[in-house]
Amino acid sequence: MIPVAEFKQFTEPQPAFKLLKPWWDVLAEYLTVAMLMIGVFGCTLQVTQDKIICLPSREPWENLSEAPCQQLLPHGVSEQLGGPREVSGLKNNLDLQQYSFINQLCYETALHWYAKYFPYLVVIHTLIFMVCTSFWFKFPGTSSKIEHFVSILGKCFDSPWTTRALSEVSGENHEASSAGLGKAGEGEKEKVLAEPEKVVTEPPAVTLLDKKEGEQAKALFEKVKKFRLHVEEGDILYTMYIRQTVLKVCKFFAILVYSLIYVEKISFLVSCQVDTSEVTGYVRFCCNHTKAHLFSKLAFCYISFVCIYGITCLYTLYWLFHRPLKEYSFRSVREETGMGDIPDIRNDFAFMLHLIDQYDSLYSKRFAVFLSEVSESRLKQLSLNHEWTPEKLRQKLQRNAQGRLELALCMLPGLPDTVFELSELEALRLEAISDLTFPPGLSQLVNLQEVSLLHSPTRLPFSSQAFLRDRLKVVRVKCEELRQVPLWVFGLRGLEELHLEGLFPPELARAATLESLRELKQLKVLSLRSNASKVPASVTDVAGHLQRLSLYNDGTRVLTLNSLKKLVALRQLELVACGLERIPHAVFSLGALQELDLKDNHLRSIEEILSFQHCRKLVTLRLWHNQIAYVPEHVRKLRGLEQLYLSHNKLETLPAQLGMCSSLRLLDVSRNGLHSLPPELGLLQNLQHLALSYNALEALPYELFFCRKLRTLLLGYNHLSQLSPQVGALTALSRLELKGNRWEALPEELGNCGGLKKSGLLVEDTLYEGLPAEVREKMEE
Repeated sequence: MIPVAEFKQFTEPQPAFKLLKPWWDVLAEYLTVAMLMIGVFGCTLQVTQDKIICLPSREPWENLSEAPCQQLLPHGVSEQLGGPREVSGLKNNLDLQQYSFINQLCYETALHWYAKYFPYLVVIHTLIFMVCTSFWFKFPGTSSKIEHFVSILGKCFDSPWTTRALSEVSGENHEASSAGLGKAGEGEKEKVLAEPEKVVTEPPAVTLLDKKEGEQAKALFEKVKKFRLHVEEGDILYTMYIRQTVLKVCKFFAILVYSLIYVEKISFLVSCQVDTSEVTGYVRFCCNHTKAHLFSKLAFCYISFVCIYGITCLYTLYWLFHRPLKEYSFRSVREETGMGDIPDIRNDFAFMLHLIDQYDSLYSKRFAVFLSEVSESRLKQLSLNHEWTPEKLRQKLQRNAQGRLELALCMLPGLPDTVFELSELEALRLEAISDLTFPPGLSQLVNLQEVSLLHSPTRLPFSSQAFLRDRLKVVRVKCEELRQVPLWVFGLRGLEELHLEGLFPPELARAATLESLRELKQLKVLSLRSNASKVPASVTDVAGHLQRLSLYNDGTRVLTLNSLKKLVALRQLELVACGLERIPHAVFSLGALQELDLKDNHLRSIEEILSFQHCRKLVTLRLWHNQIAYVPEHVRKLRGLEQLYLSHNKLETLPAQLGMCSSLRLLDVSRNGLHSLPPELGLLQNLQHLALSYNALEALPYELFFCRKLRTLLLGYNHLSQLSPQVGALTALSRLELKGNRWEALPEELGNCGGLKKSGLLVEDTLYEGLPAEVREKMEE
């Protein structure tokens, strides 16, 4: 755990830019302080003590050298300069004011400018170094970004999520290292094999963050993302830092050159010649620079500091140009934090993070939490688990159309781990959930039989795939393109139903290739909603056991259906919106076919209907939503047909031969243009459902009421004006639609239809009220 004391540094007042100073900048800062102290100390000496002390000399100027000045030095100094010499004193007869005058005059005229202004130069140069160091912090184009970055970094430290995420990662790394002690001799191969399982994250064992802390962490993730996008647009910070460093290097060389040249000008003895004979009586003087000995030591010390400072600047330039700062990968941070998904970053963002890493690697580790997609996904997972409790999920359980207990989740940022606590779950429907990975907890759903993935790309680890391989019965996948269908779907050996929806890319639409279906040994139902120009060749992989094939083509014309002939076990075939203009001949080879649906095509003629006599097991024929103008007489050959759907066509008449389809139980000819019905319909003694709505019928044949097994009779929205009393003979009638006609009254014989109740009679209220009271009472019982 990271101590709480580390968080206090952001609450205490401190320089905001300290975080962006690596070790060489910190060292340079200390050097500038030392150089400034040298300059201030020298300036203090200049003010508090005499600067120079001069004595007159009577030697001729042409013979003047430092030898006469040696007589004025202490014994030890004279020995150092030239050995012992016997001297005798001179009486000058000068007062104190004259000496002060000479001292000031010789200081201004004879003393070298470097020895005179050395401490002031040190102060000025040091201040320039300090300004250069802070130049990129205060530049208008960089200061706002730096302040924003530092504030975000402080919030990252204050967030409890950083400690939580780092502690989890360190715990996982410790467990992994402990587990690997016994397997160290097995080589690197097992490490590589175990790597893919890292995408599966176990639910954290620590206590959940409260709702407020979770929201703050998520908001901080968004801030880091927005700041990163903004800062990575340019490299102004990187450029300004380079300019600042180059400026310091140039300044370093300039100071070093002239300091080495002029440092020897700081001498202890100074010869001075000024014409003061009228004032003092002397022209030549021998002067002592009182601070020369100390200044020379300070100068060499100052030069040493400048050299060290220059070396740091040169190293900074090497670091800037030698390291790939603009594409820094943070390998060290990845390895130490265990968060291997930290993305490569560029430009100013990479530069600032690299500076932080040089200053203190702990800072970069904690900030890396908010760069890690794994960390963000863990936070989302915690929030999901906190929001979607098992009790809340159980309230969403419903029975689907297949009677299975289903849980439907839509547009969530992930899949809550609490889902896998619902052991009674039989069907899981996931819609618009991106980047989904099933965790090992999937094995707890022992009753799971159906999975629907609607625009939810899903990864399935090998362990979970082995669990689902023989268990899943139904899979529904909907995606933008069929090549996005997860490959693990095609390896489910126990799968019985596969429903795929998506488009083939334009370059693959004509070929219409799917992954191999050979592993689907139990597949019985295959539904494909796409834009294929042909039946995919891989469908023949399941030709021996496929019982239902549904092809929804959304209007794209299917050019060839020859591969259908191989589906010898096919019982149901749906070719919906396939652009067919005639009934495909390949259909007539399907001897086991029981149901055929050709909805929403462009059929105009169905003369081929005669060939259906070869499909002896055909009981349901759906030709609805086409442009069929007539039904040929060959329809009489379909003796075994039980259901015939011809709604939403352009029929104006029905052939009399239709009455010879003695097995017909359902006939739907609604939404056509029929003006009359053939009396032969009365021969359909097994007819139970007859739909005649939305036509132009003006009368019903008397023979129609011989169909005594009719349970549903739909006559709505025609031109009928009179209902025959023979309707009372339809004792099995339970649903009668009469709305939208021209009825004057309803026959009271409706009371003889024992199965007809008010709920099953669809008619205008005024006509219903016109029925005798006893008939209405009987219907309302």
